Amino acid sequence: MGNTMCPGQDTAFWKPGDIFEVPCSHCGQEMEFFKDDASRRCTGCGARVQNPKLNLGCAQWCEHAKECLGYDPKEVMQAEGEETPLVDRLVEAMKRTFGNDQRRITHALTVLERAKEIMRAEKGADPKVVLAAAVLHDIGIQEAERKHGSNAGRWQEIEGPPIAEPIMKDLGLDEETRDHVGRIIANHHSARGIDTLEFRILWDADWLVNIPEEYPGHTPEKLTALIHKVFKTKSGRKLALERLLPQA
Repeated sequence: MGNTMCPGQDTAFWKPGDIFEVPCSHCGQEMEFFKDDASRRCTGCGARVQNPKLNLGCAQWCEHAKECLGYDPKEVMQAEGEETPLVDRLVEAMKRTFGNDQRRITHALTVLERAKEIMRAEKGADPKVVLAAAVLHDIGIQEAERKHGSNAGRWQEIEGPPIAEPIMKDLGLDEETRDHVGRIIANHHSARGIDTLEFRILWDADWLVNIPEEYPGHTPEKLTALIHKVFKTKSGRKLALERLLPQA
């Protein structure tokens, strides 16, 4: 493709409705979103607001998907005899679990996109594991809140794998993949019991999404130190430095 912009990113190819307005969930001021914005900062109150209509699914139909992603999603993520790619069915299962919890749905979809970016640069990861872990990493958060009155990471790590396992099994993922994804979910806040490439990619993708929300007041110096401390892949660290630090 050379330097040609991806049609999915080129606004010349967009349709009416791909740019829209939603009210800020904090102050109610109208905010303009593009369909591929993960989040934007409200000019009224300064809060970071997630895009409730995030749409990043072009790779499932684009003829250049393999060149863009480093793998063919139709080949890697589609189960035998299934017309719908497995990643789409994982997303639908995640959405059913979260119900009307749009904030958690948007977070999972945004982490999925960041994981794809890092995986494209970090060669050798199993796409099935990375993408399933990205979609399902927070799948236990509602159960943690229900049973423990807290969404703390340790409760998510306990409650997530038993919810993710039947979802993956129903969708035809093999036992080895299910076990690997389950171990990633069981360690995605603590990083105690696993250090595979797939885990490091998910870890960095999650941090890329979380840092703007959890550390909004950090100085560039503190952000730089945090990025160098927590990121586990060279590609994830590079993306964080490029995207999370204020630009001169």
